[in-house]
Amino acid sequence: MTDSPSTILETRSLEQGEDIGAKPPLRPKHVWSIRIKLQVEGRMRDLALFNVAIDSKLRGCDVVALKVDGLAPGGYAADRATVRQKKTGRPVKFELTESARQAIDDYLRQELRRIPVHWPSVDWTYDDPPVCPTTISLDR
Repeated sequence: MTDSPSTILETRSLEQGEDIGAKPPLRPKHVWSIRIKLQVEGRMRDLALFNVAIDSKLRGCDVVALKVDGLAPGGYAADRATVRQKKTGRPVKFELTESARQAIDDYLRQELRRIPVHWPSVDWTYDDPPVCPTTISLDR
């Protein structure tokens, strides 16, 4: 029996403790624990992006490409938004929940002196660190 490259890769991944394949979706308790953690730490940008990601069910690349003006024209969060997906090219319409709208409005109030066009990412000019799954602990 010969070892195929995929078998060797799978064996190495299992030995290193890495998960293989699709990850399970977040459970509601995980979503709420992340929201609470971001609120307690005062990370308004990350909370707003997280809430938009949950409401829209967009891929990560589509969420980080969103513009603040697209979700909050005139400085206030809109009820609904439409985004064209990069991968499929199809438009996705979604409604923002009250918690997402509130988080966006709080973020805009916090950044009143400079309203960004894009959601600021890893940049030395902003105090917020990037959203990273390893910095958020989830109870399993």
